[in-house]
Amino acid sequence: MIEETLAEAREKMDKAVEFTQEDFGSIRTGRANPALFANIEIEYYGAPTPLQQLASFQTPEARTILVTPYDRGALGDIETALRNSDIGANPANDGNVIRVVLPELTEERRKEYVKIVKSKAEDGKVSIRNIRRHSKDTLERIKKDGEAGEDEVTRAIAELDELTKSKVESIDRLLAKKEAELLEV
Repeated sequence: MIEETLAEAREKMDKAVEFTQEDFGSIRTGRANPALFANIEIEYYGAPTPLQQLASFQTPEARTILVTPYDRGALGDIETALRNSDIGANPANDGNVIRVVLPELTEERRKEYVKIVKSKAEDGKVSIRNIRRHSKDTLERIKKDGEAGEDEVTRAIAELDELTKSKVESIDRLLAKKEAELLEV
């Protein structure tokens, strides 16, 4: 029971770190990256559909992304969704593809992005701490119910604390890397 609780906590913490990393990918740096469009959804035949499923992406230049829809009928909807998104670019539609030229990031905008990244990192850390708290409560319940000895539970809680510390450090490393990437001119 103890091992199952620890394994579940490890799995959930790994997912929290992975989610935070994916969240960081949606924040743009100076380079064009298709991950910028990961959270954009298009109203496609009445259903919200992720842009990644409706189009292919190419980056012919450092700050340009070509969005080629699989269905030309969705071209206008994709352009509207890109224009209304928070990526800060003005898409141009030539009838076949949508050209998205990302503007040069100003220092002010870079600092704003750093604040957003720090907020997302803190959300990831809070998620990890919540997983720890839930798992610790489960371990305490195991001890209280007499399903395991006090020494085993104490060892498991120490292992859980180490796991929590390592996952929080992983998020800190991801944050430092993304921050450096954002502030790079």
